[in-house]
Amino acid sequence: MAAAAVKPELSKPGRDCPRCPRLVAYRKACRAKEPTWFNAPVPSFGPNDARLLIVGLAPGVQGANRTGRPFTGDYAGVLLYATLGEYGFAKGTFDARIDDGLTLTDCRITNAVRCVPPENKPLPVEINTCRDFLVPTIAEMPNLKAIVALGGIAHASVLTAFAAKKSAMPFKHAGQNILASPDGKSVALFSSYHCSRYNTNTGRLTPPMFRDVFAKVRNYLDA
Repeated sequence: MAAAAVKPELSKPGRDCPRCPRLVAYRKACRAKEPTWFNAPVPSFGPNDARLLIVGLAPGVQGANRTGRPFTGDYAGVLLYATLGEYGFAKGTFDARIDDGLTLTDCRITNAVRCVPPENKPLPVEINTCRDFLVPTIAEMPNLKAIVALGGIAHASVLTAFAAKKSAMPFKHAGQNILASPDGKSVALFSSYHCSRYNTNTGRLTPPMFRDVFAKVRNYLDA
């Protein structure tokens, strides 16, 4: 996946991306209701030359859809950015604002679906359509060594982006697989339950469980 072969605009849907009618309609409704919010496809956050890419599901309506930065403005970001800071992937103070000064170190964050979906549930056709942006996002990262997929949908979308067999690499929390990119490089795929409020409130995902995933990532990158 050579970065030179990827045009930057291919990984960045336009503010008025028309490709998913249901998401377009929802985006327009959000703009009418909250005109000061971001209300557009949320761009990736972090440097292209990072070795780690985190892939989430989609923007939350009052989170990234409001602020314009992945995992910013809702509970999921609190756990994610605290964990990234603990393992050296983020610097500064996360204050759930896009202007809080937080920066990522050797890490980039994106979503499998860039636009906010109703009820936080993108349809399969929307996931497939938006993969046209995930693939070049991955390809434009020349130093990519590891991916963390947050949730089963992100896990499956990453596998499809790499043309990997899903049956050979089923989703499981703290799972680790090796993916082969078209240019022959190996990328480690780490999987975690999504750091949503629902998962943490129900105990499906605890902060120690989440930290364990990133401890494995840090050990892998530092080996």
